[in-house]
Amino acid sequence: MKNLRLTIVIILLSSLSLMAYKQEIKKFNQEADIFLKKYVQDGKVDYKRLKDNFQEVDKLYQSLASVNIDELSDKEIKALYINAYNIIVIRQITEYYPLKSALDKNGFFDKVKHNVGGEMLTLDQIEKGKVIIPFRDPRVHFAFSCAAIGCPELADFAFTADKLDTQLDERTSNAINNPDFIKVKSAENLVELSMIFKWYEKDFKMKADDVMTYINQYRENKIPSGYNIDHYAYDWSLNIQ
Repeated sequence: MKNLRLTIVIILLSSLSLMAYKQEIKKFNQEADIFLKKYVQDGKVDYKRLKDNFQEVDKLYQSLASVNIDELSDKEIKALYINAYNIIVIRQITEYYPLKSALDKNGFFDKVKHNVGGEMLTLDQIEKGKVIIPFRDPRVHFAFSCAAIGCPELADFAFTADKLDTQLDERTSNAINNPDFIKVKSAENLVELSMIFKWYEKDFKMKADDVMTYINQYRENKIPSGYNIDHYAYDWSLNIQ
């Protein structure tokens, strides 16, 4: 009887801990959502105003250290790391602002480390090691924002597990149907793609035979198979309002 009571107590405590972890993630997502709606418009960030209110993004950034990744579902993990990546990018740009590009700060993506769930990670490690490699979902390339004009448009909302597939489909469709992101020149039988499709070609080919097949899955107006393919220069200019 004593062992049974102990087992019940352990189960109850574990359940309470799990509920606390879930509430912690829910709170972070809600606060991130409010923050993004406040400072992001049409994919651009109001860094000037945010510089005067740095504590708002820094509070979100600091809260990432205490999240418990081990207790989350796969969708919760994926959503958390996407949100974490975008908040970290905005926080770093704001900290170093004024600057013209994220590339102006040495090691912005591959050297500077951040505490997410008690693990020190660079942005590249979050993007590739925590999301792209384990989940094999190329849609995330349209959810991550690198603070550049050339990057897919930054969402003005936080990603959440319950809406994740819909949100990722929408971000992917929005980017792929954006004439400034994929430039179709019908008179020349030419399509110019973002360098993202070249840099991460193998990721898109995880879900399709080739990049154009993947793109056409989301295109309202399909690109003919006979078109030539080129890539335009990536614009690293800051995505500032």
